[in-house]
Amino acid sequence: MNFEDLGLSATLLKAIHEQGYTEPTPIQAKAIPAIIGGSDIMASAQTGTGKTAGFTLPMLQKLSNGKRAGSNQIRALVLTPTRELAAQVHDSIKTYGVHERIRSAVVFGGVKINPQMALLRGGLDILVATPGRLMDLHQQNAVKFDQLEILVLDEADRMLDMGFIRDIRKILALLPPKRQNLLFSATFSNEIQQLAKGLLNNPQEINVAPRNTTAERIEQIIHPVDKSRKTALLSHLIRSNNWYQLLVFSRTKHGANKLVQLLEKDGIHAAAIHGNKSQAQRTKVLHQFKNGGLQVLVATDIAARGIDIDQLPHVINYDLPDVPEDYVHRIGRTARAGADGKAISLVDQEQHKQLRAIEKLLKQRLPSAAVPGFEPTARPSAAPAPARRAQPPRRSRPNVPSRRSGFNADRPMSARRDNRQSQSR
Repeated sequence: MNFEDLGLSATLLKAIHEQGYTEPTPIQAKAIPAIIGGSDIMASAQTGTGKTAGFTLPMLQKLSNGKRAGSNQIRALVLTPTRELAAQVHDSIKTYGVHERIRSAVVFGGVKINPQMALLRGGLDILVATPGRLMDLHQQNAVKFDQLEILVLDEADRMLDMGFIRDIRKILALLPPKRQNLLFSATFSNEIQQLAKGLLNNPQEINVAPRNTTAERIEQIIHPVDKSRKTALLSHLIRSNNWYQLLVFSRTKHGANKLVQLLEKDGIHAAAIHGNKSQAQRTKVLHQFKNGGLQVLVATDIAARGIDIDQLPHVINYDLPDVPEDYVHRIGRTARAGADGKAISLVDQEQHKQLRAIEKLLKQRLPSAAVPGFEPTARPSAAPAPARRAQPPRRSRPNVPSRRSGFNADRPMSARRDNRQSQSR
């Protein structure tokens, strides 16, 4: 199948060919005709399979011939969980809409709101936004939804994980009831399916891969190692394999900063990206990494959602995530756009619980191999049972009525309880 078979316009096909694409991915082949046809969509696909273009292309087609949006009005809204993902989606809109007469913008927190308000005054065809900043703009009457035709929730599972459900419900209550709704995500939890029931109208369900699976092109391996030698092992792997443009995941912001400092001391050019960094810092570091000016990018789960690099060969889990589904998202940063990739996890004895949860989710045992010279010295062991206090042997006593004063074995239990309470006062 070619893009020409999907009913896209000549101008969109021109933009697609200019990017060097000729054949749609499975999610694109199924989603694009359904969206052009006006159906609500609930689509699940692995990361790196082209789902952003899966909704961007048909959305551009549907909006290209419509009426211009009025002042502060928008015709399509794309909600994303993170600033980086919002910027990535907007880049896709600009790339594929280069030959269209479409006005679009992206808004998110961490930057001044006044320039964003100015962008909205003339009306927009497409607005890409994070939920919090969109609510801020609405409260200042900077954005209106009367002319909204299309709503897209991208990475909806992550929005729920990040606690955006209240903002999402508030936003949904503001939108006109007659609209097209598109739910796209790498995974769908039970909570997402419940949200979909109240949002979508007779949706077409599109699943191009089993839920919570990882791309076949990703080679996964576990390297067991002592916690104290993780950084030394990471540095060894980078040097011995001559790796460049490497994405490393840390569980915490503090851990990401500390790891960057240790790598820099070892002569490896690294930088961190996480929620405590300003938007200007995050944008600069991400630009450096994408353009090959940075050897190692250390990221937390939330900040990494907007990293989309076709030829990213390796992903390293310096720490395993506490949420197993995050492992799927992490390693999905590699093996994108049909390329091969490798996901390596450095696992110490304290993280075997997280490893087992990941393997249970994936329904497979991940291969494990110690790196020579970095074999773990300690093995996980079961916690010892608490010691029991020795009890003196009990002596058998004859079963005879008690002769103690104030106690009668024939009295009701409640009376005995009252007697004990009065004695304790």
